[in-house]
Amino acid sequence: MAAKEEKKQNAIVETIKTIVYALLIAGVFRTLFFQPFWIPSGSMKETLLVGDFLFVNKMAYGYSYASCPSLIMPRFGINVDAKDICGMFDGDNTRLLGGEPERGDVVVFRHPVSGRDYIKRLIGLPGDSIQMRDGVVFINGAAAPQEPAGVFEEIMEPQGPEGRRPRCANGPVGDGGVCQKTRFIETLPGGTEHIVLDIAPQASDRTGVYRVPEGHYFFMGDNRDNSADSRLAQQVQGVGFVPYENLIGRADRIMFSSAGRSMLFFWTWRGDRFFKAVE
Repeated sequence: MAAKEEKKQNAIVETIKTIVYALLIAGVFRTLFFQPFWIPSGSMKETLLVGDFLFVNKMAYGYSYASCPSLIMPRFGINVDAKDICGMFDGDNTRLLGGEPERGDVVVFRHPVSGRDYIKRLIGLPGDSIQMRDGVVFINGAAAPQEPAGVFEEIMEPQGPEGRRPRCANGPVGDGGVCQKTRFIETLPGGTEHIVLDIAPQASDRTGVYRVPEGHYFFMGDNRDNSADSRLAQQVQGVGFVPYENLIGRADRIMFSSAGRSMLFFWTWRGDRFFKAVE
């Protein structure tokens, strides 16, 4: 009887050890190589849609305190921030094995104030001047050309787990209606092309000149009229200039995509977006 009880206890210990080892391996993998990221909002449409799932390439820019994973689950009272684990590396704005991001990269980074992970397109490099004039971005005084590219359409309905509804250029649209946005192909210095969307004239289409400090970057969403990004100061829920050390990694490829409120709703999976490159 004692031998049987001891065997049972050993089995429990081995199970616990297996779980601990698996979590450690997953933690190391996520810290050093790839971090999973769900797209929660429409700020990067149509490049990234609500419900896209991708892995962020952490090797692209090297490592800093921001490379440590955060685990934030308010529903369960869990709030483990990257600074709680790797805060001793914060503050010098440097990186280990650091690589320089390129203009046009789609980057995941830590918000300089809230610490939450954001994903946007890199528009301004250190030393650049950036300005919006009537919806067109000017980089160092030269316009990034925009070529008309038709209309982006989506169904007006709650999107993703948060149930957000899209904004439309074709006025108020009821549930089930077709929501439209004007598409443009924007070309950045160096030749990178990507789709940007326009909804309506607004204040963020016309700005003063932003001068990107050394060691910082300027980010914008592709869905230009529905993005809290570097055009807004951090104090007004924007992003402002992002320090080099706050970069987490580059988004290279969409692995999975679901248009529904849950990834378990297989009838809402977007098969045409599986393994799609992020451009």
